[in-house]
Amino acid sequence: MALIVPGGCARLLPSSQPPAHARSRRRFTTLATVSSPSRGGEAVDWVKTTSGFFEQDSRPIMLFDGVCNLCNGGVKFVRDNDRQRRIRFEALQSEAGKNLLRRSGRAPDDISSVVLVEKDRSYIKSDAVLKIMEYINLPFPQLAFFLQFVPLLIRDFAYDNVANNRYTIFGRSET
Repeated sequence: MALIVPGGCARLLPSSQPPAHARSRRRFTTLATVSSPSRGGEAVDWVKTTSGFFEQDSRPIMLFDGVCNLCNGGVKFVRDNDRQRRIRFEALQSEAGKNLLRRSGRAPDDISSVVLVEKDRSYIKSDAVLKIMEYINLPFPQLAFFLQFVPLLIRDFAYDNVANNRYTIFGRSET
């Protein structure tokens, strides 16, 4: 689980001021991760355990369902439109993906949503999609700006409907 509070911002500009559109948005910042018990009964700090993912490479990591054809198409789309290679990718089913899910306050077997994990915070569902759109090339950051005005409840409702039917509509692969 993650303790979240309103008020974070997406990215700080060199002047330490968030962009105007980020100031008007309601954001949530992860302040602390509640550790889950490990096999020996000890608590595991997943933020600390997974900090190595960001030590030498601070780019965010997009977690995706590795057997979902829609998700794999989404990864290809992001890769093709991310000319600066600002996003890394990891399947939710991999060990690294499971650990990053735990870091994000999600169950390690939860493959219901795309997750974008940054060094200091994570995004899920439609928030993850909008944040990914901010990282890729034009016109997607501008589209994300306008879509952020659609209420989260509506965005996540649409996201959940697609996610819940993704295998039926788009199929799945074996690996």
